[in-house]
Amino acid sequence: MSAVRLAGLAALAGLGLLALWLGPGGGMQDAARWAAAGQREVQTAMAGALRGLRAGEAGALTALLGVSFAYGFFHAVGPGHGKIVVGGYGLAERVPLGRLAGIAVAGSLLQGASAVALVGAGVWLLGATREQMTGWGDDWLAPASLAAIALVGLWLALRGGRRLARTARSGIPAPNHDHDHHGPGAVCETCGHAHGPDPAAVARASDLRTQAALVLAVGLRPCTGALFLLILGWRMDLVPQAVAGVTAMALGTASVTLAVAAASVTARESVLVGWGAGRGGQRLAALLELAAGLVVALVAVAALRAGL
Repeated sequence: MSAVRLAGLAALAGLGLLALWLGPGGGMQDAARWAAAGQREVQTAMAGALRGLRAGEAGALTALLGVSFAYGFFHAVGPGHGKIVVGGYGLAERVPLGRLAGIAVAGSLLQGASAVALVGAGVWLLGATREQMTGWGDDWLAPASLAAIALVGLWLALRGGRRLARTARSGIPAPNHDHDHHGPGAVCETCGHAHGPDPAAVARASDLRTQAALVLAVGLRPCTGALFLLILGWRMDLVPQAVAGVTAMALGTASVTLAVAAASVTARESVLVGWGAGRGGQRLAALLELAAGLVVALVAVAALRAGL
């Protein structure tokens, strides 16, 4: 068996073990219980900080921002899907860490914004209760978010499979034109027009669409803690302070997904180091994208089935 296949199988095995650990009954459940206990304690502290703000206590806003950040951290450590999406994409694609970090932060901030939008529509327009809005999030937005994540994972897997097939056919010469072009997508001096789109531009557009889908999938479902904080803030007439707390909560969530982003980029580069840009490296990269996409899709489908 070639070294490329061995490395690919090792990557597949590692991602499979990760999926088992993240899935129902895996080791992630212990982390989820620890995170849930932390969230309950911090939720009580958030209510106390809001009461302190209403009473005019010094330092109450700082305390609210601090405990909200902590809630976001505990929420992200639990079985949330944001880190699965960010980590899976970082393993599947050679994406700069700064860009992946931007996806992580944008998804977390969108999650906070979706909570503000849901509470704004529910409380101010429909007069809904906290239980109703939590039900909307759990019954509608959570499944929609998981379905979007599953689709993103399947798209990554499909793209990895196509790339793997292309590397297998890469030894076949491409058809010759009757005249040469100076570069992919460049305007031909002989005929005066471009014979096709620039592959780099097509790749960039595809990546931007994928990254936008990632942000939307992560941020579609509002955090329950954010709903709690916003509704409590509305009842105490402290809406701006509650929105500031939700922003801090989103940054707390991002702190975990940022760490996952860095780990995934480092892991991908460690697997691919030494392979270069030849056919072996391309094949291994395609295998990694295929495997990471399947793991993201399987974890999302498992979570979706568990919630039904």
